[in-house]
Formats: sequence, structure tokens, C-alpha cells
Amino acid sequence: MEHAPGLPDELAAFVERLLRFETTDGNEQPAQEWLVAQFERRGFEVYEWEADTETLVAHPSFPDDPDALSVAQRPSVAGVREFGDPDAGPTLVLNGHADVVPASERWSSEPFEPTWDGDRLIARGAADMKAGLAACLFAAASLEGEFDGRIVVESVAGEEEGGIGAAAAALANPYPFERDAAIVAEPTELQPVIATEGSLMKRLRLEGRSAHAATRWHGESVLPHFERIRAALCALERERAERVTHPLYDRFENPWPVNAGVVRAGNWASSVPAELLAEIRIGVAPGETVETVESEFETRLQEVASADEWLAAHPPEFERFSVQFEPAEVDEREPVVDALRRELRYRGLDDEPVGVTYGADSRHYVAAGIPTVLFGPGSVEQAHHPDEYVEWPDVLRAVRVLAGTAERFLQTARS
Repeated sequence: MEHAPGLPDELAAFVERLLRFETTDGNEQPAQEWLVAQFERRGFEVYEWEADTETLVAHPSFPDDPDALSVAQRPSVAGVREFGDPDAGPTLVLNGHADVVPASERWSSEPFEPTWDGDRLIARGAADMKAGLAACLFAAASLEGEFDGRIVVESVAGEEEGGIGAAAAALANPYPFERDAAIVAEPTELQPVIATEGSLMKRLRLEGRSAHAATRWHGESVLPHFERIRAALCALERERAERVTHPLYDRFENPWPVNAGVVRAGNWASSVPAELLAEIRIGVAPGETVETVESEFETRLQEVASADEWLAAHPPEFERFSVQFEPAEVDEREPVVDALRRELRYRGLDDEPVGVTYGADSRHYVAAGIPTVLFGPGSVEQAHHPDEYVEWPDVLRAVRVLAGTAERFLQTARS
């Protein structure tokens, strides 16, 4: 395949090969084995780990049911480069995830066959986040200088399922050394992200009474009840947008969104719908906890139910499901943030820290006491979309910025 004119062939070929691996959840292993070989070829010391099911089940982010977690044959891998006296300097982790979400049928090209459109590289995972992962590896490989410390390049599994590999690394350090800071190369449009939003996943079940549609007044449809509940949750969403504030989220009209992404009711057009299931995502602001936000929404649901005769007698079920994302935030005065901002200014790029309305693996490292910032090429607007793409010049910029940031960070004394 021809590369776009003027592209560094080695990096372009590396990203293209990585994109051809169909690393949907549970299928990361072949790509990870290939990455191990790439680390070894470049002189990195390789580490590998898998998540422990029982450890994750005990973690509040993950489901309590071990059968709901798939961790076998899903290795996370890392390559480590040491400089000078590595124990005399800091250790910086450059993190990316190998897994991608499935591709829909609405693509205009094969999603796992990279396609170039000028400087635009199109493939599933191009933005989220294989180009960022490659930028981490090439930045670390390019470092040469008189300094002490370590650079760790991680490729973790299961980020799209709540951060399986990153959570495992945060809960049980897979390295024989401590980690001082991390950069997660999510698609941030080359901006430093120091705050990520959390999310609460809730499953709502309503019970009605079926009847023939010709005499539907003999039944109890769940739909009007759901409409009242949804209106109440949306009202709480609006209240929270005004009441719960954060300086990095003023730019968002709806900073803590509530979304009913799945709604299923009834089973036949000629029957009154007697059952409803809805799956709802609720935004959690930095500074809040999933637990406190969950309590707030449960209280609002109880208010609606107690005010209705049917719902009072047939209380809605409102339970957690899937994975919960705690919000995360890092102080902009942290050395890793300062090093990144200085490098961005040096290269004439915007260094103003921002917050985002999505979650990332950074939350696991922050919870483990490892200051972590997000920075990478591409836009989250492309993540999970058909014809996902990344602008190649931004990938090249990301390599330079990550390399410069790493060098600046390693040149600082361990605090």
C-alpha cells in the first residue's frame, strides 16, 4: 500500500500493521504478541501480565459476577527503557490500549484494512487509540540523553471493558520498580487533559399488566410510567448541570449527561406492554463519587414511584450493571503535567489544561497514587464512529511532544 507522500515509512508501516489486528474485546493476544517482538527488536525489556478475576470482582468498578468478566488469554504487555542510573531518576509510563470496539457495517472501506486519504489514516482504532500507542513506543525509542530514570510503554487489554489491564497494573504493580507518573495517549486533539468524567451504569426494570390491545384499559402499560421516570431523571440532569460546577467543564452545555441508551418494552403490537428494561448511563463529575450520584438518582426515582399508585405497589428495579467509571483529576502543578505543558509551549501548541466528559484508564492510575494526564493525537469525536480516522501530521506531532515531555520529566529530580 502506498503511504501518503512525505510520511516516515517506519512509523506509518508500524501503525498500519497494528491497525490490521482485529483487537475487539477478548482478541488482543495476537497484537500483543506482535508488540512484544517489536519491543524486543528495539531493545526494550519486556513485561507481561494478565488480570486476576477475583481481584477485579472485588473492585467497585467491575461487576460482582466473575462470569461477567473475561480476562483469560488477554495479556497486557510493556516495554521498558532504562537511562543512566535508573533508580536515581523517575519512572514515566506511556500508556495505550490495544483493544478497539467492533466495527459496524456502515464503513465505506474495510475497517481493519488501513486506508489513506491524503494525510488522513482511516481504520478502526486509528484514533482510539492505536496511533497514540504507536506514538508512545516511537517517542520512547527515540530518546537519547544524559539523564537517569525509566520509560515504560504499556499496551493494555480491555480498556473498552472498564480497563482490565490497567486496573490489574494499578492494583498489583507488574514491575520491580515504582511508577512516578503516567501519560495515557487517548485522542485529546493534542491537548493536555487533567480531568475525566465518571459514569454510572444503571438498569431500570418496570412491571405493568398485559391485556389485549383492543381492550387496553384492562391492562397497565409500562410506557407512561417510563415517560414520567425519564422526565424526572432529565429534570435532575438539568438541576445537576446548574448545581454541580467545575471550572474545566464550563465549556459544556450539558456536562453530566444522562442517556437512556437501551429501551425495550413489550413483545407484540396487539398486547399492552407489561415489561420494560432500560439501560441508562449517568455522568459523574470530578470531585463526586459514583456512589453519591447513584444515591441521588435512586432518591429521585423513589419520589416518582411513591407518587404513583401503580409504581408504589410495583416498585421499579434500579440496579447497577456493566462497569462503573469513577471520575479522575490530576493537579496541573504535578511535574508530569508541567513537563507536558512546557513541551507544548515549546512547539507552539495549546497547553491549556482541559476536562473531558468521557472516562479513561487514567482513573486507575490516579487511584493508585500515580499522577496521570491524557495526551494524544486524534479526536474523541472519531472514537467508535464508522470511518474512524486520525490526521497523520498530529501523530507525528504527538511523537515529538511525548519524546520531549519524557526527556523533560526524566531530567527532573525525584521528589
